[in-house]
Amino acid sequence: MRIYDIILKKRNGHELSDEEINFFIKGLMDGSIPDYQATALLMAIYFKGLNKRETAQLTMSMVNSGDVLDLSSIEGLKVDKHSTGGVGDKISLIIIPLVASTGVPVAKISGRGLGHTGGTVDKLEAIPGFKIDLSAEDFINNVNEHKMAIVGQTANLTPADKKLYALRDVTATVDSIPLIASSIMSKKIASGADCIVLDVKVGSGAFMKSIDEAVLLAETMVEIGHSLNKRTIAVVSDMSQPLGHEVGNANEVSEAIEVLRGNGAEDETTIALTIASYMAVLGGAFSDFNEAYGYLQGIIKSGKALDNFKKLIAIQGGNPDIADHPEMLPQAKHHIEIKSSQIGYVNSIDAESIGIAAMLLGAGRKRKNDLIDYAAGITIKKKVGEKVDSNDTICVMHTNLDNWDQAKDIVAKAFIIEKSGNKPAKYIHEIIQ
Repeated sequence: MRIYDIILKKRNGHELSDEEINFFIKGLMDGSIPDYQATALLMAIYFKGLNKRETAQLTMSMVNSGDVLDLSSIEGLKVDKHSTGGVGDKISLIIIPLVASTGVPVAKISGRGLGHTGGTVDKLEAIPGFKIDLSAEDFINNVNEHKMAIVGQTANLTPADKKLYALRDVTATVDSIPLIASSIMSKKIASGADCIVLDVKVGSGAFMKSIDEAVLLAETMVEIGHSLNKRTIAVVSDMSQPLGHEVGNANEVSEAIEVLRGNGAEDETTIALTIASYMAVLGGAFSDFNEAYGYLQGIIKSGKALDNFKKLIAIQGGNPDIADHPEMLPQAKHHIEIKSSQIGYVNSIDAESIGIAAMLLGAGRKRKNDLIDYAAGITIKKKVGEKVDSNDTICVMHTNLDNWDQAKDIVAKAFIIEKSGNKPAKYIHEIIQ
């Protein structure tokens, strides 16, 4: 078997066999297939695509390129959740204690942020003492005993995906639905969960800008999950403006606490309850979505959701007092108000621009090894559809840096204010089962 023949076959639009896909991934990992031939095949896939079977096989080949977590010693159906990335997306912090309250074990594997999208691991590490690097034994014990635990992705989880993504990133082949879907699902399959809820973001702050693209990606990932015997549902949620009011790390933890108190913004509360409800249904706690949704609303009202968040912090080495005293979280030195020069209504907020500005303030990374300032971020004071008077504060930037001019210019341009009002997009666009 030769990689040349596989490239030619896909270039001509033909279907690759399981053996050919396995050969490609094996050669990529052992170095027998050079980067220039690997990228040639990626480009052929970009233009000719992969069918359902090919996409599922590519997923499994990447899964088998490294470690696969064995969670069989955890009792019950293990659930995990994945977001395709957004701005102000603190949903994982909310759903872990919520779903655990139903008795469904949440074995959460999360990543770090890069570019304009934030990472759950970074947000949690803003909590003093919180440990994200648990041993496999501690991770499993926490899920069995407390029904929840969260760790960062290990270095040897789907190493083929890391190699492929690095090549895609520099060869303009990132935005291929089969390659995106297999990349995401390989990590979720290797993470060992039985049930997966996918939060596919769509809008200016998401990778997928159009509803059609987001739905196609969601459908592809759900099909992969089902073909590999994983209970999988995708929620296509809105990211046309930042989620909630806070973008950053420590300030997003603080906002997640407000949601668990029952005081959260409507958009993030609705999306969190929707995702948590589907996780509870897949995990077998409920047979009906509406019943699960109502139960979880009650859990928030009763205070149990916040108590569970405190427990999560405590069992992973953090200080649970921050749930009652969020001011204990890192605080920035500078708070710069951005004011409106117009009278009208917020017509739109470019979420990606807000994410980039937050990164420039220190809240995110341009490169993988960049350090994060947990105190940095942005508070959105006016959301889409809200009335604005001249000189109103539309957002506040938080930073420890002494130069914030570039971020300020980006933020100011991100808010579009018009004379007439514009309704915000609906929070949930589609459910793919």
